Amino acid sequence: MTDQPTSILRGSGSSGFGEPESSGTRPTLRPLVWNGGTDIGLLILRFAVGGTFFAHGMQKVFGMWGGPGVAEFARTLDRYGYQQTTTLSWVTGITELVAGAFVVLGVLTPLAAAALLAIKINAVLLKVASGFFITSVAGANAVELDVVLGLAAAAIIFTGPGRIALDNGRAWHRRPASWGVLALVVGVAAAVLVYVMLRSTPVSGTP
Repeated sequence: MTDQPTSILRGSGSSGFGEPESSGTRPTLRPLVWNGGTDIGLLILRFAVGGTFFAHGMQKVFGMWGGPGVAEFARTLDRYGYQQTTTLSWVTGITELVAGAFVVLGVLTPLAAAALLAIKINAVLLKVASGFFITSVAGANAVELDVVLGLAAAAIIFTGPGRIALDNGRAWHRRPASWGVLALVVGVAAAVLVYVMLRSTPVSGTP
C-alpha cells in the first residue's frame, strides 16, 4: 500500500476532493475565420450591384430595355448643366458596362467598384434636393436607388470580391482594406472632378 492519494483525488487541476479547481479562465472560443458562406454572399452582392450597373450601361449605350441611348442621355446631362455631354454620355455608359461586368466577374474589383461609386456620387449630388424615396412625388428623380447602389459599391471596395472571383489570390484580394482605401480615394476624386469641372449652371426648369 502507499500513503499517496488515489488518482481520482489527485487529478490535474483538482482540489484534492474530486472537484476541479476554478482556473478563472474563460473557455476557448472558436476563432472567427473566413467561410464559404461569406464567399457566396459576396458573389450575390456582386451580381446584384454589377449586374444592375451593367444593365444601365446597356440602356445608355445601346438603348436596350427602354433605355435612352447615348443621344438622349447626353441631352439629359445637358439639362443638368454638364458640358461635353456626348463624350460624357459615352464614358458613363461604357464605364457602367465594363465596370459592372468586372464587378460581377471579380476582376480589378476595387477599381471597378470605385468607378461605379463615382457615377452614383454624381447622381446623388444632382438629385439630392428632390428627396430620398422613389415612392414620393419625385419618383425616379429621388436618390433612394442611387444611394443604395453607391453604398453597395463602396462595401465591395472594402470587402473585396471573395474567393469566387477571378481576382482570387491577387494582392487586392488578400488585403482588401488597404487597397480599398486607395480605390475609394480614386473614385471620390474622379466623381468630384467630373462634377466640378464638367458642370456649369443647369438650364432653367431642370429637375
